[in-house]
Formats: sequence, structure tokens, C-alpha cells
Amino acid sequence: MDADFSIELGRDDPVLDFPWTDPSGKLAYFNLKLHPELLSKIEEAKKFPELAEFLRSLNSPRSPIESAKCDAWSTNELSAEEEIFAASHKLSSYVDILCSNWEQRQSFDFHEAFVRRLTDLLRRAPQMRASAEVSVRRCFFGQPDEVREGFYLTLYVNGFGENEEFARKSWAIALKLAGNAILQLSVSH
Repeated sequence: MDADFSIELGRDDPVLDFPWTDPSGKLAYFNLKLHPELLSKIEEAKKFPELAEFLRSLNSPRSPIESAKCDAWSTNELSAEEEIFAASHKLSSYVDILCSNWEQRQSFDFHEAFVRRLTDLLRRAPQMRASAEVSVRRCFFGQPDEVREGFYLTLYVNGFGENEEFARKSWAIALKLAGNAILQLSVSH
């Protein structure tokens, strides 16, 4: 699997205000760690059972991490870098991931080491028509009157194929591999 990481802490890079709600109030953060039954309220998880399984695993009691936000979509727009997959379709997803432990949430060193080890594990996976990228980003935790700064990860997983069905199969396998790698690293840390 093609895997890479990035550190995105610049002024113009994405940040996460946590907990979050979209401006329209239609979408919001669900604490799946404490309330796994809320998974049924996440539209992407209903549309993509593979994503629901990934979220269940990340937010399980044995996992020291949790999800904050996610999305999944299908497209036939591929970048020049993605031409190596010789595909016409792509299924993509992202999941924003937080450490459950407050000290780890504040540690850049922890996040940097985690993404390095994660991408190393994913690169060892068999060659397949899939890619993963994980980014370390800045997170602002709390309410407006008391905000603490820390970090979070965004994991992008892409599957490629000659049609949507094959792209989805590649994506599902890559997502499963990424979930297993995250849990393996979480247990060993």
C-alpha cells in the first residue's frame, strides 16, 4: 500500500475545534467512545458499512483513541500522482482521530512518532490499489471560555479501481489494514 504522512501546523493548515458542530447545526460531534449506539446517527457510516466497522473498532473500549469526524465519497477525478494505480475510479474517506488520554493529546512528539510508525506499518502491507495519508494537525479543545491547544490526526484512505465496485473493495481492504495497524500501535504504546 502506498502510505505517507505530513505535519500540517502552519497558519493556513486545517485545524479542528473540538467538540465541533457545523454552522447549520445539522451535523455535530458524537462521542462514539462513550455512546457507541450513536453510530447509527452518522450518515456516512450508514452508507458505508466498512466505515462503520472502522469507527466501531477505533472507538472500542480496548482502543486508546477515538474518532471526531469522518466522511467518505466516490469520484472519478484522480490526481496526476494517482495515475500509478491505473484506475478510473476512487473511493476516499477521512477520519479525524483523537487520543483519549489528555497528556497524549497535547504531545506533538507522541503524534509525530505515531504517524511515522503507522505509515511504516502500512508501507509493509502488500502492494494494492490503495493509498493512505495521515496528517498531524492542531486541535483546540474545549469551550470558547476555556480552550486548550493540542493535536489530532486526519487519516485519508483511498481505494482505486476500474469501476466504483473495485475501488470500494480496494478501499475496504485498505481501511481494514489501517484500522488494524492503528490498534496494533495503540496497544504497543
